[in-house]
Amino acid sequence: MDLHTTVERARRLKRLHAEYEPLVLPTVWDVWSAQTAVDAGFLALTVGSHPLATSRGADDHEGQTFEEVLSAVAPIVAAVDVPVSVDLEAGYGQEPADLIAGLTEVGGVGLNLEDTVHSEGGRVRSTEEHATFIANLRAAADDAGIPVWVNGRTDLFLHAENPVVVLHEAIERLRAMEQAGADSVYPVGIQDDDGLLASVVDAVAVPVNATAHPVKHDIERFRRLGVGRITYGPLLQFAMTDAMRDMLGPWGSTPVLPARG
Repeated sequence: MDLHTTVERARRLKRLHAEYEPLVLPTVWDVWSAQTAVDAGFLALTVGSHPLATSRGADDHEGQTFEEVLSAVAPIVAAVDVPVSVDLEAGYGQEPADLIAGLTEVGGVGLNLEDTVHSEGGRVRSTEEHATFIANLRAAADDAGIPVWVNGRTDLFLHAENPVVVLHEAIERLRAMEQAGADSVYPVGIQDDDGLLASVVDAVAVPVNATAHPVKHDIERFRRLGVGRITYGPLLQFAMTDAMRDMLGPWGSTPVLPARG
């Protein structure tokens, strides 16, 4: 995709975050799901690592290489005329500048970057280490002249037995990512807890991303709590899997019984 189009889409994604509260970016995984979401009226999309991996017979948690992810993302971006963000997990062992270069080369204009490093045994980056990675992503995007939207993710709540116990540490991490240049922050695993969501929303000045289920959750609740951005993670694909099973169930193979007589 040419640089002018990529820059225009990046600027449009930034405007959309300012115009909508929350901005909903359906999490897609192939050309069909992306085009279906756009046809439904959505103005921006995100490609999720879990549904993308599942659709390609790979494992989530960096079960694909960065090059494999880019080869899958390129036709998705080319098939729609809206901004597309991409979940880049913990970075696939790449340097921040290489992540930005690869992403923007295929026309991606936003990214998620999480602090669980699956390629290194699932260790969690320190607050400083993760913030530094975010800062380097921001610098690389600025150097490229493309205002890539950086969504800084933390899995601290996800890993904790009691999420309340890590609230203070998580807020410190979210603020550090904000100060490092993250455009939004993504505390995974608290989408059903009003108190935790409200606490993190109050703690930062950038949009907070929440994971939502397209059927079981209510957008008005997220709006009331001040959530600025919604993605579906794997939950849209899960919902579609359930619907497909329900539709196909009555058509399943039924053994033919021998005729009597």
